[in-house]
Amino acid sequence: MLPSFDNTEIAFKYRSDKDLKQARFLFSSMGSPTLTSLGMWATKLAMGWNLPVKGLIKSTIYQQFCGGETMEEAASVANVLAKYMVGVILDYGVEGKEGEEEFDKAVPEFVKAIKYAASQQNIPFISIKVTGFARFGLLEKKHIGTQLTTNEQAEWNRVYNRIHAICKVAHESNIMVLIDAEETWIQNTVNDLANAMMALYNKEKGLIFNTFQMYAHATLEYLKQSYQEATQKGYILGAKLVRGAYMEKERERGMKMGYPSPIQPDKASTDRDYDAGILFCLERLDNIALFVGTHNEKSCMIAATYMDEHGIAHNTPKVYFSQLYGMSDNISFNLADAGYNVAKYLPYGPVKDVIPYLMRRAQENTSVAGQTGRELSLINKEIKRRKL
Repeated sequence: MLPSFDNTEIAFKYRSDKDLKQARFLFSSMGSPTLTSLGMWATKLAMGWNLPVKGLIKSTIYQQFCGGETMEEAASVANVLAKYMVGVILDYGVEGKEGEEEFDKAVPEFVKAIKYAASQQNIPFISIKVTGFARFGLLEKKHIGTQLTTNEQAEWNRVYNRIHAICKVAHESNIMVLIDAEETWIQNTVNDLANAMMALYNKEKGLIFNTFQMYAHATLEYLKQSYQEATQKGYILGAKLVRGAYMEKERERGMKMGYPSPIQPDKASTDRDYDAGILFCLERLDNIALFVGTHNEKSCMIAATYMDEHGIAHNTPKVYFSQLYGMSDNISFNLADAGYNVAKYLPYGPVKDVIPYLMRRAQENTSVAGQTGRELSLINKEIKRRKL
């Protein structure tokens, strides 16, 4: 049975009438770029001045897109989703902390998350960003292959050890790790780290996943190269496919520094490569574990249909679908209802520390053509259905 992404009864079964009305208000607000920009400016200002706005933020945008301030709060959301066969990716959403002390402090937080996830039925993943454990300038230097100084080499060894410590505990706990993509000018370093961890821990199953941003025109070819390397070295490639998160920044840097933009010329090219990447992976599940991370209904349906038509069990552990918590419930819950593996990205952390994440969600909903309108139309459809 294939899912219908128009079924709002299944999509919003876990949401109360009050939740839906609040979501409607939020997405209506984010439909206006002017209102969104004004709200973001006011939020940053209020948090910077320590004004008492935490309660307002927590009860609106934070509640829509985050699981809670603590792992325990996030777990209660995970328990609700579990009733509908939707899993969770624990994502410690704190961003922008820098310095060796902060990098070291982050490791036990992720180890704690892994051990907690291992005690639960529906938390199969955690997510990490390498920039949460390393200085950006160091990653950039490694990316371009510049010789490191003795101190920098020692610094790099600490970065490797931090990532390795997390992946080792994940392997022992049988929890999958998603290594997020970064900007293209540090991505080689992230790729090398991800490949090293996969070579260590993906011998028997896809446990560690690298992220492939298909909005870069070189990524589809790199995905194929990664598969060849994994096959030759005897490990399973963990491939998390996303469209991408740094488009404006990438183009601006290319123009500023005088090199061709690494980004696809248009959305159609990104969509083409994304869907080609999905099919490439699904045709090679003997040696690939696939994570379909997208809010694009067509791409999700292509993957679901291929699996259905080629006799791939909907619940094969080799394929997961994922959307962000608070968005595209019509995809997540209908896929889960049809028996596919689904896991929602569930960020958690103190409100003030998760603000950068929330700002990106607001910007993305405003900038992605049709996203806010689609969310709103589905919410309105379900509110109307319930009234009838």
